[in-house]
Amino acid sequence: MHMPDGYMNIATAVGGAAVAAGGIWASLRETGKRLAEKQIPMAGLTAAFVFAVQMLNFPVAAGTSGHLLGGALAAILLGPWMGALVVTVVVVVQALLFADGGIVVLGLNVLNMALVTALVGWLAFRSLMRMLPKTTGGAIAATMVAGFLGVLASSFVFVIEYAIGGQGGASLSTVFAAMTGVHALIGIGEGLISGIAVGAVLAVRPDLVTGTADLDLRRTATAPGGRAITTFVAAGLAVALALVFLVAPIASGDPDGLERVAIDQGFSAEAQEHPIGGPLANYGVSGVESERLGTMVAGALGVAVVFGLGLGLVSVLRRRRTA
Repeated sequence: MHMPDGYMNIATAVGGAAVAAGGIWASLRETGKRLAEKQIPMAGLTAAFVFAVQMLNFPVAAGTSGHLLGGALAAILLGPWMGALVVTVVVVVQALLFADGGIVVLGLNVLNMALVTALVGWLAFRSLMRMLPKTTGGAIAATMVAGFLGVLASSFVFVIEYAIGGQGGASLSTVFAAMTGVHALIGIGEGLISGIAVGAVLAVRPDLVTGTADLDLRRTATAPGGRAITTFVAAGLAVALALVFLVAPIASGDPDGLERVAIDQGFSAEAQEHPIGGPLANYGVSGVESERLGTMVAGALGVAVVFGLGLGLVSVLRRRRTA
């Protein structure tokens, strides 16, 4: 879903950036009001995990792959405002350091991948939890549906943007059908990954899942009261790095959903070369001949950077609130 420069005209990109800026400002303000001390390390961990799993493209159809967007997952773990901020950090780092997503359309990518998915995912999760059993299983089921709907909503918003200022002249009806069709499949994968992640946290540290904090779940496991959050975060980072080292190098190399739609509908030629590039472009390392090793090194660096930025951002917000 990372949009390159060229798919949208400048006016649409600027308008998207303005909307995204407003969403980020609201997220910063609301996060500052609600931030709890224990959420600070969780923000860094969630950013690191989302970054790592976004590297794991999985096949969804012949010649097409998908990857986690992570907005619903982040929102359920951290709340919608902080969740949106965390995924924004990931999207910005991917664009600036890894040449993944354009610079001119960065605001649109933040809007589509962070703000829309977090908001829709949160609303869907909380609505479903009013109807489903207040159990760990109910929360996992709600997470899966929320992840699916977040991805589908993101694809809808892209179609709206394409209708306003899309380049290449593809038929709007075919773009709509193609985007929603392929992203419905990707959404299934998103839901499964998000459900597994939330279920794992609920099983070990249910007190760290913001989306269920007020629901008094009848859980299949109870968090040990004395277990340090630091231990949990360290274990989560180890999982993220294991995914980068063991799975990312063998992830699907097929075009993702948006790229496949652009190829099939004839507007992929509108994509412009990334204006920054850099030594970590395309999740490799300049000068490292081994593609596998380059992916591992780039992924590890990315995990470290987004963890630090996520942790640092919410730490600053926390200090400003208590000052």
